[in-house]
Amino acid sequence: MSHMRSAPDISNAAKAPLEGLRVIDLTQVVVGPYATQFLADFGAEVIKIEHPTGDLARWIGGKSTTPGMAAKYLHLNRNKKSIALDLKKPGAAEALKKLIATADVVIHNMRPSAAARLGLSAQNLLELKPDLIYCSVVGFGQGGRYKDKPAYDSIIQGASGLAAINNGGDGEPRFVPMVIADRTVGIMVANTILMAVVQRLRHGGPQIIEVPMFESMTAFVLAEHLFLKTFDPPLGETGDSRLLNPNSRPIRTADGYICVTANTDEQVFAMFDAMGRSDLRTDPRFAEKRARFENIGEMFRIRNEIFVSRTTAQWLEILEAADVPAMPLHTLDSVLEDPHLAETGLFQPIDHPTEGKIINLRNPVQFSSYEPSLKWPAPLIGQHSVELLRSVGVSDGEIEAMLESGATVNHCSAA
Repeated sequence: MSHMRSAPDISNAAKAPLEGLRVIDLTQVVVGPYATQFLADFGAEVIKIEHPTGDLARWIGGKSTTPGMAAKYLHLNRNKKSIALDLKKPGAAEALKKLIATADVVIHNMRPSAAARLGLSAQNLLELKPDLIYCSVVGFGQGGRYKDKPAYDSIIQGASGLAAINNGGDGEPRFVPMVIADRTVGIMVANTILMAVVQRLRHGGPQIIEVPMFESMTAFVLAEHLFLKTFDPPLGETGDSRLLNPNSRPIRTADGYICVTANTDEQVFAMFDAMGRSDLRTDPRFAEKRARFENIGEMFRIRNEIFVSRTTAQWLEILEAADVPAMPLHTLDSVLEDPHLAETGLFQPIDHPTEGKIINLRNPVQFSSYEPSLKWPAPLIGQHSVELLRSVGVSDGEIEAMLESGATVNHCSAA
């Protein structure tokens, strides 16, 4: 990977939009940590609560230089502090309650029954902080029969219909090969928490939030694919026929693949001209939007047959001159060498205190007054345990007893 931009120095922390917001993060794996990393990137103090054995994502993301520091974990937990607590051992639950009493937001992705057993229900925690924002990320909404079922990304992909439409044209359902449900719902969680913060600023608190993954992801999928069954009586079947057409895919060229989308009349006609098929402009199947939609499979077929006649680079040059949206098809490896991403600094080489040189994926959002930056990399298990326990009045003697019993651990960074 070449021409990467180094992580910038932090000089604008005072302008961070979420400065002063304290978030107690009891989530693990992806959906919750993805949400809270957005908050941390924009200045929130996110305190990651994990068992002394660590977040599961530490261990299921492939090899790492240091045990428990897998790549996936690193990309979900920057700018956070970690305190390790075994809530079943003396002193840990009391310490957590002290931390929660100082918090603005608490988020967890436990099943509600498990949270209640640990004394972490909304009712329990509002006694500690009456204006608390309490966010529960659940697999299934608590008003339905699935409310007590466990869930992971693949479960939600299958249940929401996403895996069924991702069938590769051969009819066999497939999971999207990334945790797309966790990450999509994670963005929803971050947005929901921010709305609750705004509401509390304007109208006071508390606020109790439930974000159900099944309902959220089903709505996400069906907003695209409920399609003609939106109407009562239905005007046809579910599924956007344009998106589900087998020819709606990256287009083979003479030496690879290219991605092209032409939606407006101007773009479609420019594409026809670039293809050497200006006659298609007046073909009644393609001359206007509604007709193109009804005949989209045929238009894709003609396009795909023509594009194999030139190289990807040739088509990119032709289509750019015609102002038709197009990009080469990247692989996971080739996208690392994309010159635009090098220029915008998406890939930041940093020196991690335990993992050595790693690539940080910077938050690409830009504010006019603030640039989300790397304050510190993802922490070791319990890296900030002693610091945080002291901050809420736990004595050194009590901390020592907790360390000896395994109620907490304090894995210090080498930095």
